[in-house]
Amino acid sequence: MSLEDAARDVREMAYVPYSNFKVGAALRADTGAVFVGCNVENVAYPEGTCAEAGAIAAMIAGGARQIKELVVIADSPTPVPPCGGCRQKIAEFAAGDVPVTLLSMNGARLDTTVAALLPGAFGADHMERG
Repeated sequence: MSLEDAARDVREMAYVPYSNFKVGAALRADTGAVFVGCNVENVAYPEGTCAEAGAIAAMIAGGARQIKELVVIADSPTPVPPCGGCRQKIAEFAAGDVPVTLLSMNGARLDTTVAALLPGAFGADHMERG
């Protein structure tokens, strides 16, 4: 199964009773394994958790630590980029040149990279002392 198909399939599992805005994400780790996530809302946190964060959590729980490719899909007129918090999480587990594909259910597509999504990302090297 392709990452696009995996993201499209898991998107249908999203729990979004407040926004009805389903998002799916699939990533391939350096191990070759594929991990998926969908957004989840609840009454205390109606904006919910993001699909990308769910896929990353699944990757960590599965024992992998490095993203090699990421796909995100939503039903919107144009591809939806990850939120700022998810961009930072993605940058924690992916090199800047890792491909990110953003898709819309209507077929719109944007191919980008982690570095293009979060230029100047905060990283461990910022905490080094000279």
